[in-house]
Amino acid sequence: MRTRRGVCYSAPPEDLRRVRRRKLDPFEALPDDLILSIFANLSATADSPSDLISLLLVCKRFNGLAMDPTVLSVASEKCLGIRAQRWCDPAQRFLRRCVDAGNVEACFILGMIKFYALGSRPTGAALMAQAAMRRHAAALYSLAVIQFNGSGGSKHDRDLRAGFALCFRAAGCGGLDALRELAYCLQDGYGVKRSIPSGRRLLVLAASLELGYLAPAAEEHVHVANQFLCDWFATRKDTLEGKGLRLCSHDQCGRVETRVHEFRRCSVCGLVNYCSRSCQALHWRKGHKAECVPIDQFLDDGAFALLV
Repeated sequence: MRTRRGVCYSAPPEDLRRVRRRKLDPFEALPDDLILSIFANLSATADSPSDLISLLLVCKRFNGLAMDPTVLSVASEKCLGIRAQRWCDPAQRFLRRCVDAGNVEACFILGMIKFYALGSRPTGAALMAQAAMRRHAAALYSLAVIQFNGSGGSKHDRDLRAGFALCFRAAGCGGLDALRELAYCLQDGYGVKRSIPSGRRLLVLAASLELGYLAPAAEEHVHVANQFLCDWFATRKDTLEGKGLRLCSHDQCGRVETRVHEFRRCSVCGLVNYCSRSCQALHWRKGHKAECVPIDQFLDDGAFALLV
């Protein structure tokens, strides 16, 4: 070969060309199995969806491997925590791919969004049932709340015995809210034969677990599905009021009525409403205890104020 000045030089051997090409892409020599293992560990411990999405922007190879079912099936709850303000069709397709990969958390999250936020009751209930069959405590408890309230149907569709059975299974899977709900059901005879001593024992057990006497106390945790519903309906209160529907008064629940007067009101003040007894107990401790005033006393005070 000749240069512009006419000087001849020998061409580099073919083996040297291949070595130079390989040096330009250091990840080319890594096997796919090793990269999939690294990506799976990353998705299982990710703190936000951006940790996984950032892999899609590196190169075409990473884009394909990061969306592999092996990686999506072990994605953590926080990795699937899509914000309500950023909900779109690509976000829904991403959760759908995680569901198809067998991710239990994705089944529960997408099921809650479908059932309460998007109004697709059968699809949402089926997705939560899919997670419940794999012993997902939050999914079992959510199905129990649906059975207790008859959500998605009429008040005649309530099945208290099925709700109690689902609560029992959820409590056995480690659901603290389900254990608390189970205790109140036994105390009140709601869906089961009344047993006040058994209910009190379960309440003591739930309090002990919550305070960390029997196990290390966990920090107060709001599931990403409940947080999504809270953020979703925070900007749609006018629409709900126009339909006569109410949110659960517990600010970390996010569930909304599927029909008018579905949730139970506080029997003392009548100003707040709850989807479950567990939410009522949590809201009572968070501040309603100081705000709850009997309705007759409230009316008397108002009448006295008008007279003055």
